[in-house]
Amino acid sequence: MSAMRTAAKRAPEALAQQHGVYLHVPFCRSRCDYCAFATWTDRAHLVERYLAACRRQAAGAAPGLPAITSVFFGGGTPSAVPPDRLLAALAPLPLAPGAEVTVEANPDDITVELLDTYLAGGVTRISLGVQSMTPHVLAALGRRHDPASVARAAEAAHRAGVPFNVDLIYGAAGETLDDWARTVDGALELGPVHVSAYALTVEPGTALAADPARHPDDDDQADKYLLAEARLTAAGFESYEISNWARPGHRCRHNLLYWSSGEYLGVGCAAHSHRHGRRSWNVRTPERYIAAVEGGRSVEAAGDRLPEAARRVEGLQLALRTRDGVPAAAFSREDLQALGGLVEVADERARLTVEGRLLANEVAVRLRG
Repeated sequence: MSAMRTAAKRAPEALAQQHGVYLHVPFCRSRCDYCAFATWTDRAHLVERYLAACRRQAAGAAPGLPAITSVFFGGGTPSAVPPDRLLAALAPLPLAPGAEVTVEANPDDITVELLDTYLAGGVTRISLGVQSMTPHVLAALGRRHDPASVARAAEAAHRAGVPFNVDLIYGAAGETLDDWARTVDGALELGPVHVSAYALTVEPGTALAADPARHPDDDDQADKYLLAEARLTAAGFESYEISNWARPGHRCRHNLLYWSSGEYLGVGCAAHSHRHGRRSWNVRTPERYIAAVEGGRSVEAAGDRLPEAARRVEGLQLALRTRDGVPAAAFSREDLQALGGLVEVADERARLTVEGRLLANEVAVRLRG
């Protein structure tokens, strides 16, 4: 993946326009109880054809794309497929100097050799799907790894010299506040440059949805969020989006692209795109995706274009989640007063307070375009 290798060696530069690419890997060895993503555990025989199809889609899109400033390989389990084939899938795309390239990974898959291959192909960061550092919570989530494999993965990342994010989930059945504290502290001990912590959500059609006794409690999750905020901030991490904290200089640029209503191309089945004000999404299953590419047909399942006013409001709702917030004028004076301690205003910007992050949706409905 020579373009990625070249981009990774050049110094980052400010770009007038950011443009990302997301490649979806729909393959997993097992399905987590909370997962509603387009992933399958019985499609490994399709990996080669699927990645070849992704490369063909990328090659077809390349002539109309600006230089790519961020790439995200997500899933599914990108680390479960051959790394050289994974990186080659996006080789036809033009990368900007200093492009950020992220691969999501299962801790059990990580070795120094795998990371060396990623680095040689231009990968600049890894996102480890840790979720918890407590065995019984991992079991409640349907995860297969254990804390020891997480520690080994982090050690391998340090040895290879690749910065990494730790993905966490709070609110699983049986998880106490002390369990969550051990997870946050354990995650910090791994030495990541970025931590993502998400409240467990119940998605229709999942094993979790079918078991109400395991559904999370809102008050419990609020307590755990506040604990994460306090401990991560004390450790030198900056909260730059509701669910994301980073050490200085290590914000995820690709995720910031989503929250700033930026443009991105989705490659692979079920992947979403946002280009020229239009949103679209690809066919959901790997079989249909492969058949469309190999048959020379469009991989798009559907798309839409929001009216300008709706786009402005949606953009504000996304931006509200970030540390930079929104223009204070996006709220009426009366609403700002009514929101009390949920929003703070400085330099003509309105930003969520820590308490406001817990009620972000309620605050967002008051935004006006």
